[in-house]
Amino acid sequence: MRDRPVLYTPWCDAHGKVIDDGTISRLDANTYRLTSAEPNVRWLTMNAVGLDVSIEEVSTRIGALALQGPLSRTILQTLSPADLSTLRYFRLVNTTVRDIPVTISRTGYTGDLGYEIWVDEERAIPLWDAIIDAGTPYGIMPAGIWALDIARIEAGLIMLDVDYFSANHALIADQKSSPLEINLGWTVNLDKGPYNGRRALREEKARGSSWAFVGIDVAWTSLEELYAERGLPPHLPAVAWRGSQPLLRDGKQVGYATSGCWSPLLKRSLALAHLKAPHFVAGTPVQIEVTVEHRRERADAVVRKLPFYDPARKRA
Repeated sequence: MRDRPVLYTPWCDAHGKVIDDGTISRLDANTYRLTSAEPNVRWLTMNAVGLDVSIEEVSTRIGALALQGPLSRTILQTLSPADLSTLRYFRLVNTTVRDIPVTISRTGYTGDLGYEIWVDEERAIPLWDAIIDAGTPYGIMPAGIWALDIARIEAGLIMLDVDYFSANHALIADQKSSPLEINLGWTVNLDKGPYNGRRALREEKARGSSWAFVGIDVAWTSLEELYAERGLPPHLPAVAWRGSQPLLRDGKQVGYATSGCWSPLLKRSLALAHLKAPHFVAGTPVQIEVTVEHRRERADAVVRKLPFYDPARKRA
């Protein structure tokens, strides 16, 4: 089995501010597939001027199914002749699932062991049926965006238009973020190039970023006390929340949370947040605004390095 690489990356404007993020899969020697949260054909076409490259929109011709979780390999291996135990993290391989031609990539948006299965759109429903049939004895369950939101927060994964805004759609400079500011510095190679925003990112790296994207761990005892003052038990949201929640230190706002949840896996109240320097150092105590019975309160919290949850099986 010969696997090929998949690369996760953001792409930026000339000022080093993120337009979108996604994966680039090498399908063969000269063919690549880019995924993104929103259409980027116009941006790609503009940046392809003068290059020996052709761009084709194939969204309506390809189906993608994510099979994620501790038993994902076990289930998928019953359907495919490929030896998935040797498929490395962020690699892909062409194979079959019950004789359906597919591409399987060891990728996902849950932060756990998982695979994404790519198939021609006319074979998408038979693929779904095969996966559900094989997974039923293992307790497979279809999951939607509410479940996905909790999993990606536990994994510290950002979401466009929730945790950051595209530089192309931002109305003011404060709504834009660089990769270094949203925990994607590991995707930036300052020595390669040229590429859009390299000079700005080099300058930012040299001086240090003004903001960082971090985890927030809300103290349960603090939440409990705030609800107890109103004669109520603590409220545990069943779904993740999205919205700007101010973060404070010594009574002054030093940042804001963008999404959060009660983690049923970790049994903690978690949030993803932007914090100003120097308040984004892991272990820094902060407070987060919460609403308790229609009143704005402040709960104690602490800054954490992302991800909150990172099982070894994801990369093993």
